[in-house]
Amino acid sequence: MVVFIGAGPGDPELITVKGKKFLEKADVVVYAGSLLNPEILRYAKAEAEFYDSAKMDRTEVFKVMTDAVRAGKLVARVHDGDPSFFGALQEQLDYLEKEKIPYMIIPGVSCLQAGAASLKRELTLPSVSQTVIITRPEGRTPVPENQSIKELAKHKATMAVFLGVQQVEAVISELREGGYTEDTPACVVYKASWTDEKIVRGTLADIAAKVKGAGITE
Repeated sequence: MVVFIGAGPGDPELITVKGKKFLEKADVVVYAGSLLNPEILRYAKAEAEFYDSAKMDRTEVFKVMTDAVRAGKLVARVHDGDPSFFGALQEQLDYLEKEKIPYMIIPGVSCLQAGAASLKRELTLPSVSQTVIITRPEGRTPVPENQSIKELAKHKATMAVFLGVQQVEAVISELREGGYTEDTPACVVYKASWTDEKIVRGTLADIAAKVKGAGITE
């Protein structure tokens, strides 16, 4: 079986009890080394086989997982945060279903929740916003036209923009075009819950300059 584990936003203690249990039992661990806190891998047994998916193409990842399961091994496919958010999960599920490989998904704490906790803020507030929109700017992955940040901003809801710091000025421009005012509160949480976490607070008028001043570039 392949077990997709949402390992949380970074703090090793934020992996779920169930996720930790399956990681401890796994014979093969496939993880994204560019995104995952390496401390989380300490939960796995020393004799497990480890594969960094950041150094592999999709076909190689698929082969490792299917070969291992067919050899009777338990595979932990470890994702940062929650695998259902921007994790290229569906293409993996589609492949496993095609190959008739059993799998299960263990949800994880997203950086969305970790960021809110670090900011000490509620994302939904009566009379302010009862809706949270999770989105990302267009990059290598296209975004449907009616789901652009500009279009979503028209709802005036709480917006969580993932993967946006490299395009912070463009994101702010779209938020303004969508109707948010210059004095709208804006925050950037870099590496939420990690030991080197950074928090930048401001408004749409000054957040881009503050982010650059803090040296946050990715």
